[in-house]
Amino acid sequence: MSHSHDMIAQGTPGWRRTLWAMVGIQFLMTGSFSFLSPIMPLMLPDLGVTTVEGVDIWSGVITGSTSFVAAFASPVWGRIADRHGRKLSLLRSSGAIVVFTAVMGLSTNVWQFFAARAVMGMFAGFSTSAISLVASQVPERRLGYALGLLSSGQMVGSLVGPVLGGILADLTGSYRTPFYITSAVTFAGLILVWFIVHEDFVPPKEGTKSRSLMSGLHLLTGPAGLMALFFVLLMAQLSVRTVQPVVTIFVQELIGSPPQIATLAGIAFSITGLANLMSSPFLGNRSDIVGYRRVLLICLLGATLTSLPQIFVDNYWLFVAERFGVGLFIGGILPTANALIGRSVARENRGTVYGMTASASFLGNSIGPVMGGLIAAGLGIRYVFAVTVVLLLANLIWVYVKVPEYKEG
Repeated sequence: MSHSHDMIAQGTPGWRRTLWAMVGIQFLMTGSFSFLSPIMPLMLPDLGVTTVEGVDIWSGVITGSTSFVAAFASPVWGRIADRHGRKLSLLRSSGAIVVFTAVMGLSTNVWQFFAARAVMGMFAGFSTSAISLVASQVPERRLGYALGLLSSGQMVGSLVGPVLGGILADLTGSYRTPFYITSAVTFAGLILVWFIVHEDFVPPKEGTKSRSLMSGLHLLTGPAGLMALFFVLLMAQLSVRTVQPVVTIFVQELIGSPPQIATLAGIAFSITGLANLMSSPFLGNRSDIVGYRRVLLICLLGATLTSLPQIFVDNYWLFVAERFGVGLFIGGILPTANALIGRSVARENRGTVYGMTASASFLGNSIGPVMGGLIAAGLGIRYVFAVTVVLLLANLIWVYVKVPEYKEG
């Protein structure tokens, strides 16, 4: 027994290679996926959405639809990953992205587009599978570091993606081309997973096969304080994503519609990711040392304070600078919360628990943009930033009151 326990503490042989391969693949996947973020609101008139409010609301609904469906599918995929291996999950979700982004590019009206986004959510969960794959292969004491790195791969992707997507849309003069390119890039990612990613998968013992979703819920509501973290992830994603569908529209409000509008909107999107990228590995690494709860509190306080000035900004470059400030702190929230979750449950349950907590992220991801779109349409875009500040502040108070620090067992 001590031997296998020792191996778990040390991580699997070649875990570094697996980790770096996953960071690269995560970058590819997120990049190709976020390629489309600044383009979706601009493509809506092509699909027959002509009013300003219509674009506000549809941007939110379409941005949120994938995640909303994924919130319900994710725990199921998490359990399947615990039983049959995480690599399989990676292949499944990348395959779905390949097919459905191509379908989105081909759609002729907004309902087809929406349906493709929603069905894609049923197979989503690339990031969840990536997190549980890495969490099951790296040494325990390097968990914060590893998930911070993985998160960086995701950040760089979400950073390069929108700018490239915007530039490409402006260059080709087509809002459809980026969808086909996304599909092709994702296919390349799928091939890489197939050949490079190595998983030492140990199927659960016969007796543990019957673990149901109820036991997943039981893990969440158990003594480890996971339910509190479930809300942290939900609120963090909610506050980040509420702003997403309105960034492009807000940039238009600040600078009108110059020919390079898609590129400039892409930059405003991506700058948050750039900041995330700079801070995420640092914060992930620090959290292994100074404590996960403390790092979470610092991140939430910083994000609240840097979001505040966005309410009053009236200059494009100043807005970009503020988005950068927010990104410096937001970047630490997810890897730190995920590391805290990972340390709080046994290895063989991590897929199940990450599946449940991914539902929290997905719910935040889906409610956020819809809420943002509705607030923008009803009250105006600046109110979206105000709501974000309130959400972050609420999250800060919640962590302070509810989330315990992890103690070595």
